Amino acid sequence: MNEIRHEQVPALRRGFRFQWEPAQGCHVLLYPEGMIKLNDSAGAILAEVDGVRSVAAIIDDLCARFPDVPGIDEDILAFLEVARERFWIELR
Repeated sequence: MNEIRHEQVPALRRGFRFQWEPAQGCHVLLYPEGMIKLNDSAGAILAEVDGVRSVAAIIDDLCARFPDVPGIDEDILAFLEVARERFWIELR
């Protein structure tokens, strides 16, 4: 699979919806066949995925929000790759 490039723009795939689920106490990704419970890190990253901002902009925003997390940029890229492999997001 191709490596994610910083200029690409991630967007949720059609049929997926990201939201806070009070009953679960976490962010979730809803799709027609079910629901994916997300940990805090995954929720923070997907909250930035709006179909408008680039991977680079998302990394910059999260680095600014969490300046004390070493290697956060690599973690964000790794999560986005997993999300793409699982067909949660697409990259434009």
